[in-house]
Amino acid sequence: MKIVVCINHVPDTETKIRVAPDAATIDRAGVNFMMSPYDEIALEEGLRIRDKFKGDVTVISLGTDANKETLRKALAMGADRAVLLKDDGVRDSYATASGLAAEIKGLAPDVVLFGRQSIDYDNAQVGTLVAELLSLPSVAVVVKLDIAADGGVVCEREIEGGHEIVHTKLPAVFLAQKGLNDPRYPSLKGIMAAKSKPIEEKPAAPAEVRVETIALRKPPAKSPGRIIGTDASAVRELVRLLHEEAKII
Repeated sequence: MKIVVCINHVPDTETKIRVAPDAATIDRAGVNFMMSPYDEIALEEGLRIRDKFKGDVTVISLGTDANKETLRKALAMGADRAVLLKDDGVRDSYATASGLAAEIKGLAPDVVLFGRQSIDYDNAQVGTLVAELLSLPSVAVVVKLDIAADGGVVCEREIEGGHEIVHTKLPAVFLAQKGLNDPRYPSLKGIMAAKSKPIEEKPAAPAEVRVETIALRKPPAKSPGRIIGTDASAVRELVRLLHEEAKII
């Protein structure tokens, strides 16, 4: 079975983000990067599918040379092959999906896996856009994935207020949600082996960027809290402030 997992290189969740002088990008100086956590879940699922049905796992990332760090981690976790689609520019979700879809189309995989969303922009669009560009069925926020030998698939996905069971057939695109599995840690043997595995580099297919970032800014600092009172007599004033000042009721 041929499996493709798309992964993203994102700022560490504990990194303090600063806006760059151009006011439209982040300042990358001193920022630690990592594989997007949902993508780790997608990769783990891809490795499990490979181990069950045999085949190979190809990881693909679109971005700069810095993305090689994340691709190396994917190889250390057990991926068979890594591809970097190089582009030093800024792409929106559509342009990113277009570049990935162009590469995936030539691979003709049975299974394509993404994390449910990347934790940098949180748009949650790229996976489903790729599926649409490839004319493949897609299932998002997957928490359980059962693939049969004949290519039939039963998915369990999260929806508001419960879970939904979805039936489909391969080839298909799946977007992994937390709870699908627990990603493995790279072993020492895997880390050493990853150093000798090549990362194939090729230019990302050109695509139209349809969304422009005008400006980035940090949210305003929270104002200090106020104590209205310490007994029941403060309730009336608290309700008034929530209604007239905070405007949340």
